[in-house]
Amino acid sequence: MLSYSNPCIWGLLLLVSAGCAQVENTIEDYDRFEEEDEASERGSRQYFPKIGLVRFENSVCTTQEGYMGTCVTKKQCEYSDGLQSGSCTTNGIGRCCLIQRTCGESSAFNNTYFSSTNYPNTFNEDSSCTFTIEACPGNSCQARIDFLSFTLAQPDGNGNCVDDSMVVTGSGGNVPVICGENSGQHIYVTFVGNNSITITISTSSSVDLQRSFNFLITQIACDCPTLAPAGCLQYYTDLSNTVRSFNYGSQINGAVVTYVNATTVAGTRQLANTNYGICVNMVAGYCAIQWAQSSDSTSFTVTGNTALIEVVTGLPNDPLYGAACTTDFVVIANPYFSNGVSVNTDRFCGNEFDTVYTNSKPFVLTTVTDADELGSDDVANRGFSLTYTQQACRGNNALLQLTG
Repeated sequence: MLSYSNPCIWGLLLLVSAGCAQVENTIEDYDRFEEEDEASERGSRQYFPKIGLVRFENSVCTTQEGYMGTCVTKKQCEYSDGLQSGSCTTNGIGRCCLIQRTCGESSAFNNTYFSSTNYPNTFNEDSSCTFTIEACPGNSCQARIDFLSFTLAQPDGNGNCVDDSMVVTGSGGNVPVICGENSGQHIYVTFVGNNSITITISTSSSVDLQRSFNFLITQIACDCPTLAPAGCLQYYTDLSNTVRSFNYGSQINGAVVTYVNATTVAGTRQLANTNYGICVNMVAGYCAIQWAQSSDSTSFTVTGNTALIEVVTGLPNDPLYGAACTTDFVVIANPYFSNGVSVNTDRFCGNEFDTVYTNSKPFVLTTVTDADELGSDDVANRGFSLTYTQQACRGNNALLQLTG
């Protein structure tokens, strides 16, 4: 169901107060949790000490429904208010435990699913839904939130989330207000000490829309090499993948922008007031990265009158660079074209993106949007969908490029 995996996430709490660093169970644990209840039912307890230990990790497992769970004992799953869904050890002791939470609840457990009430059923009403991510004390530094399903109302014509919104508070990094359609996206949030992080999703009945959301939350240990670097709201580890601005879509936003002279134009899908890094982990043996426009024609429509260009000349069209990019743009450090010629700027905007490369490390694309569209000629922008491909090191300078 989800390709992302993290080898350094912590297991479930053994007990409510047991902490999060426990990564293996023993058969004594199993006997203590399982046999005491069974003994009470038999009326007497027959317990024989075991010689040696049978250990198993609280590792990630797949439930019978296809979700990610954590391998624990039956009692541990019950203590965490989880759903047992299949075995995860050959001896039958381990149970794949699914943790599901909804509005008004919290969790410090790894692989927690947070979803709208009665998901996958949709809702269409005024609501305010909060969920608290509790840090495993002393162990967790970040949490990754995967938006498996995320459908809220579109922003207004200026890109502001005025009707529906998702707001993250308590994170050590900047998280923009998010709304619209974001299924398949993800973010990394950072714990500040042992303080919790809160997700608040608000909706308004003034917009007639069937909404739903389902997030997967994984906690990442402080010494894990897969921690997202500082300043990275999104983090990718594949050799090639597609990255999108929040609420990117090929369809136009139904909202409009009204100027002071009462003229109205189609609004943007891009979210306002964003400034964050999209980072790519450099794989060993790969020294550069290519950034290219995705296949659909609207995959880079960041500034300008996208609606007019789309109708008159078609898309893609009108790539802009450098000083022309002052409101909404993406930043790529030290880019050059396929022929090796330097772009001589790091800013890109307009309604077309020319394929570029960079050797600058770390691999980061920064996206910036301003507060509204009223002070510019931006009309009907959709955002961006760009594909990156890491480039293998070549020649005798490979080691130098790896460390450059």
